[in-house]
Amino acid sequence: MDRRRASLRIRGKVQGVFYRESAKTEALRLGVTGWVRNLTDGSVEAVAEGTPEALEAFVTWCRRGPTQARVTDVERADAEARGEFSTFTVERSS
Repeated sequence: MDRRRASLRIRGKVQGVFYRESAKTEALRLGVTGWVRNLTDGSVEAVAEGTPEALEAFVTWCRRGPTQARVTDVERADAEARGEFSTFTVERSS
């Protein structure tokens, strides 16, 4: 199965609005693995792996986020999947 990896930096009103938990729920629904965490500058970072279709759906969701979020920018870097994740988790803030 073809899998890809996307590293994301999400900016805007993305902390204190259940962004991370909502991202985890969406990733698990799509079959995407990886993690998401808050950064000290107020942004959110995520690393996700999945099929190209599932990854695109996840990134599209990240551009919107949950209802209370206001996403202003998503930086994305793609790479080959490493296969290091078995699920999608919320990590401790960095």
